[in-house]
Amino acid sequence: MKTVTINVAEDVYNGLKRMAGAQGVGEFIENLLRRQLPSQDKLEAGYRSMSQNNAREAEALEWSEALIGDSHDAAR
Repeated sequence: MKTVTINVAEDVYNGLKRMAGAQGVGEFIENLLRRQLPSQDKLEAGYRSMSQNNAREAEALEWSEALIGDSHDAAR
């Protein structure tokens, strides 16, 4: 378990307390956030799908190759 400190307006906090009820604000927020986080399987499937998109991969390669010219080592 990790502790996270966030600042919210008082009216937001009061609304969270009302909605959270007996489970408490921390557990309520954790449950909300957990539903928004993709599972590892979904991430891997998404990356696999992106890698199979040849046009996207070609564009990404072109973009990354163009960055090579942006690097400069002043000491050399």
